[in-house]
Amino acid sequence: MTITTISSATQEVKIGFDQPFVIIGERINPTGRKILAEEMKVGDYSRVKADALAQVAAGAQMLDVNAGIPLADEPRILAEAIQLVQSITDVPLSIDSSIIEALEAGLSVYQGKALVNSVTGEDEVLERVLPLVAKYGASVVAISNDETGISEDPNERFEVAKKIVERASDYGIHYSDVVVDPLVMPIGAINTAGLQVMHVVRRLREELKVNTTCGASNVSFGLPNRNGINSAFLTMAMGAGMTSAITSPLHPEVMAAVRGGDVMMGHDPNCANWIKAYREPAAEGEGRARGGRRRRG
Repeated sequence: MTITTISSATQEVKIGFDQPFVIIGERINPTGRKILAEEMKVGDYSRVKADALAQVAAGAQMLDVNAGIPLADEPRILAEAIQLVQSITDVPLSIDSSIIEALEAGLSVYQGKALVNSVTGEDEVLERVLPLVAKYGASVVAISNDETGISEDPNERFEVAKKIVERASDYGIHYSDVVVDPLVMPIGAINTAGLQVMHVVRRLREELKVNTTCGASNVSFGLPNRNGINSAFLTMAMGAGMTSAITSPLHPEVMAAVRGGDVMMGHDPNCANWIKAYREPAAEGEGRARGGRRRRG
C-alpha cells in the first residue's frame, strides 16, 4: 500500500489507502476573504492564528497555508505565516502557492517534510516546481490539468496525472510523494462531475498507485445546503479510493461524514476515533459514584 508521509518538526501524518482519511484545513487562504487579505498584507496574523487553532481543534490533521494576495510580497507573507502556524500547532502543513519564489520562501523556513501545493502538467511548470520539491525532500500535489485546460474526459485527466508522476520520477521523486488532485468541478454546472472524479480516483489508485486529494467544497458551488452535498461527495470519494481532501473541518456534518466513512472502510479500528469524537460525557458525578462504591464481602 502506498503511504505518503508528511511531517512537522514533531508530528507525522500518513496519507494512504489503509489509513484514516486526512482532512487538510483550507481556511488559511485570503482568496475571497478581503479582511484576511488586508491583515496578512500588513503583517497582522491574528486571524491566521485563530483559523489555525480552530481547524486543528475541529479535527484537521494538516493545514493548507496560502498567501495569494494581489500586489503583495507573497514570498515574505507566506514564510511569515508558515513560521507563525508552526509556532502554535504541531500539525504538518501544505504550502500553497502558484508562485515559485513563494514556494521556495515557504520551504526554506518550514520545519519537517512539507506538502507542496501544487504542480500542474504544463512542461514549464513541471520544470520549475519539481526541482524545488526534490531539493527540499517534499511531497507534492499534482493537479490534473495542463496547457489544454481542464478536460471533462476523466481519462484525459488520468493521462495528465500519469505524465506528472513520470516526470516527478525523473527528478528522483517517488510516486508515493505525489498526491494527485483529479479536479473537482461544480456538480450544479456539470451533472457528471462526481462520476468523473470517482472514475479518475479508481484508476489512480489501481494503476498509478498514488494517493489523492481535492478541493472538496468545489463540488457544491452554487447549490443550497452545500455541506450536505460535500458530505455525500466525500464519503463516496473515500469509497472510490480518495485518501485526503483540502476542505474546512469547521462543519460538523462534513467531519461526521468523514469519520463515518473511516468506520465503514475499516480505517477506524474498534470505532475508537468515532467514539472519542461523539461519545456523550458521563453525567456529573456519575463516574465518581460508580468508582467510589465498593462491595463489602
